[in-house]
Amino acid sequence: MESSLSYLLDIGIVLLAANLGGIVSKKFNQPAVLGQIVAGVILGLGIVEKTEIIEVMGELGVIFLMFIAGLETDVDELKASGGSSATIAIGGVVFPLLFVVSGIYLFTKDIQLSVFMGIVSTATSVSISVQTLREMGKLNSRQGIGILGAAIIDDIVGIILLTLVVGIFKPGEGSNLIFVLLKIVSFFILTFAVGYVIIKLVKRFVGSGNLDDKIVSYAIIGCFLLAFSSEELGVAAITGAYFSGVVFSMTSFRHKIAHDISSISGLLFTPVFFVGIGMGVELGSAFLAIGIGSVFLVLAVLGKIVGSGLGAKLTGFNNKASLQIGIGMVPRAEVAIIIANLGLKLNLIGEKELAAVILTVLITTLVTPSMLKAAFKGKKAAARSS
Repeated sequence: MESSLSYLLDIGIVLLAANLGGIVSKKFNQPAVLGQIVAGVILGLGIVEKTEIIEVMGELGVIFLMFIAGLETDVDELKASGGSSATIAIGGVVFPLLFVVSGIYLFTKDIQLSVFMGIVSTATSVSISVQTLREMGKLNSRQGIGILGAAIIDDIVGIILLTLVVGIFKPGEGSNLIFVLLKIVSFFILTFAVGYVIIKLVKRFVGSGNLDDKIVSYAIIGCFLLAFSSEELGVAAITGAYFSGVVFSMTSFRHKIAHDISSISGLLFTPVFFVGIGMGVELGSAFLAIGIGSVFLVLAVLGKIVGSGLGAKLTGFNNKASLQIGIGMVPRAEVAIIIANLGLKLNLIGEKELAAVILTVLITTLVTPSMLKAAFKGKKAAARSS
């Protein structure tokens, strides 16, 4: 009879693999996150099953990661980069969409399939870029903030485009676009209101022994509640987690919260998230569609690098910084797979196209950390051209 505590062994193996993978990766002068993902791919070959508890711990890991990213964000710089982030995001949506729709249509002659695959290509999952930038100490650089801001806008634009496309091709299946927009607006109103209240309360009770002792607990509660609310309102949970971090970054407890949560998350939850990404990769499925998969991969990657890079260049970043931002927007992970699975359920795409997305997720996940590190090598890049 299998022990009811067997999950402890699974978690122990996952954490050991994460640590070993990180050590090996750093030996080769690569970010630890790359080694953790590769370790997950190896475990996923049948060594450890990706159980529900591993998935839950992984979800907590990415929520904590984005919460910490919010805590480490310079709010003044985030406000100043709003227009730049929007331009980067628009480029990072328009170019992949155009590249992929055109390329897949030439390959399949199916406009419905091509448009949906184009929508899939717009999805950005920056958790990998965020962790890599944190390791390099570049998360709070202008490039890092530009990537974070653009990724949030990407998510919102992607939701709207997905709703539009499903509404056109499967009118009975999608939510009303106005309803989707209202939910997104509601999320930002809620975030602003909650943030205002939290900042006022912290300022009022700062110096109170109870608040000083419990602030990290209150911050985690706030993070979880806002992450849940954002998911319920149709915006990704990680977006809510990020903005809750931004709210607490405007309090005097910013460094204490970031230090304590980084310790908890970095030891336990975040490594499980990155190993879990690797464990979730189905190598067999990914290589089923090497033909259309190669077309999708190349165009999706080029679309982000060219589109987001051009958006950065147009808003004053120099060539090197623009390339860094373009590369930071490349990864596709769970968001792309979720959208592709929806397309499969609605018969907008087939198994081969789903496999093409999985292949793209696998390769962009593995190569982005190394590409980012290479892009930041050499002389310190100026974020803005003179």
